[in-house]
Amino acid sequence: MTWRENRIKSAQNGTNPMLIKEMTGGFLVFGDVQFLPGYCVLLPKRELNSLNDLSLEERESFLLDMSLVGDALLSVCGATRVNYDILGNTDNYLHAHIFPRYDWEEEERRKMPVWLYDKSNWNNPDTAYQEEKHGEIRAKIKDYLDQKS
Repeated sequence: MTWRENRIKSAQNGTNPMLIKEMTGGFLVFGDVQFLPGYCVLLPKRELNSLNDLSLEERESFLLDMSLVGDALLSVCGATRVNYDILGNTDNYLHAHIFPRYDWEEEERRKMPVWLYDKSNWNNPDTAYQEEKHGEIRAKIKDYLDQKS
C-alpha cells in the first residue's frame, strides 16, 4: 500500500510524507497541490465515511482542530479568509479541505469555491507540493500549531 492509497493509515503509521502534525481530533497533512499556498487537509484519527460517524466528542475535536488550522493559515500565510470543505463526493472517507484565500486571486475566483479553479491546478507539476518551494510555509504552520496547542 502506498500512502496515497490510504492517507489515514499512512498518517497513523508515520509513512504519509505530507503529515504536518497529529492533532487532538485528527492528522493534519499538507495539500498535494499548492496553487493556494498553505492548502491543508485534516484527516480523522480513524477510518470512517462521514463527520456524522464520529462521536460528539470526536466531532468537537475534529472541528476545533479544523478551525485552529484556519487560524494558522490566517496568521502564517496572510490569507484574507479561509474556506473549509467537507465533501466526501470523490474520496469516500472523512477529510476536511482547508483552503487559504488571498487578495491576489483574480476577482472572479475570490468569490467562488476553489473547485471552480481550472482542473489543471490539481495535477500541474508547477502547483504540486515541492519541499524546496513550500517547505517553509509548511514548517511555519506546524510551529504556529505547536505553540497554540
